[in-house]
Amino acid sequence: MKEKNNFKNYFLFISTTFIIYSCSDGGEPIPQNPCSGVTISVTASITNTSGSLNNGSITASASGGSGFTFSINGGAFQSSGTFSGLAAATYSIIAKDSRGCTGSQSFTVAVNDPCATVSFTVSGTTVSSTPCTTPANGSITVTTSGSGSGFTYNISGGAFQASPTFSNLAVGTYTVAAKEAGGCVRTASVTVSATPAGPLFSAVKNIITANCTTGGCHSGANPSGGIDFTVECNIIVHKVRIKVRAVDNFGTAQQMPPPPAAGLSLSDRNAIVNWINAGGLYSN
Repeated sequence: MKEKNNFKNYFLFISTTFIIYSCSDGGEPIPQNPCSGVTISVTASITNTSGSLNNGSITASASGGSGFTFSINGGAFQSSGTFSGLAAATYSIIAKDSRGCTGSQSFTVAVNDPCATVSFTVSGTTVSSTPCTTPANGSITVTTSGSGSGFTYNISGGAFQASPTFSNLAVGTYTVAAKEAGGCVRTASVTVSATPAGPLFSAVKNIITANCTTGGCHSGANPSGGIDFTVECNIIVHKVRIKVRAVDNFGTAQQMPPPPAAGLSLSDRNAIVNWINAGGLYSN
């Protein structure tokens, strides 16, 4: 009799649990970005430049963090938000907090117009200058008309001063300026004219012109003795020489004009003497 094996079927259920970890390449969890959701706002107060001077400034502040440092145009960071000595231009300011979070903003330093709120004109009153006088004796007194206060004054680009009067000026044209307390500057061109020549000098000048400058004797590119009597001041500087040659040496080989020309007339010689006795100046 064939033996029949009886098998009982058993089913074994094995439950396997798989646990999946999310890891970084280094096996550590990925850190959060400390600046995620952080907004750094930058504001500033601005001082504009005075004309072309590099005296503008930006004082920056920031919000959205703490422990801020500041940088201008990509430069090194500093604890102060103030940047001075700036020219008129646009600048980028970056603020960085203690976490390294940053924010930026652009600010423009403009040229301040100190004349925007005042309106005035400049002129000058003059005292004529006597030619060939040392020191010169002309003057200009600067005057203003319009609004403004606290004026100071200068001449020919010099330093500003409280007094509006400039003395010891020779004949010529000058640029004068008035500066208002707020820095507004206005200018004007003022001419110091020559005092009219005195009658005695005028008479001597005519005598010298008629007898000593014709024919290039004391005129032109190579005047005799290097003295050009067409220049009025040379007549004054050399008045003693003129008297010696024209008056004292009259009738000799050293007279002026030299022989064979006739010497000066008595009236001309007297005119020279009278002028020198009066002082021998342009104004005599």
